[in-house]
Amino acid sequence: MNNPSEFPVPLERTLDGTLGVEFAEPEGDVVRGRIPVTDRIRQPYGIVHGGALLALAESLASFGTAIGVRDDGKIAMGQEINASYMRPIADGHVNAVARVRRKGRTAWNWEVEITDDAGRVCTLARLTIAVRDASQRPSPAS
Repeated sequence: MNNPSEFPVPLERTLDGTLGVEFAEPEGDVVRGRIPVTDRIRQPYGIVHGGALLALAESLASFGTAIGVRDDGKIAMGQEINASYMRPIADGHVNAVARVRRKGRTAWNWEVEITDDAGRVCTLARLTIAVRDASQRPSPAS
């Protein structure tokens, strides 16, 4: 999955690249990642934008699913997400741990815990990631 030739768009030109997502090596059914807090991911009040938090959650869950289904000729893409914001993050890093809860034939379900650098839970998200045949991959616009 880390081979750039596997992707139609180079990772540095994707939202993950724009946000500065740092992926850790997956450990079984757990995927970890983080984003450094900079002005580009803050909203006007100086705290991390909720969209950046959800983008990180979806990226980790999609990445974990993609790794799990690629040998079967499948791809993964976000289908549904919901989250509860409990505490803002204003500096340091946005840290996330994604844990798979169910591996279905057509969808995987994940829970993602997002914390600040002090380890305080800031956001909890639940996601469904669709599993599709690689031939169903949408083509990027030219």
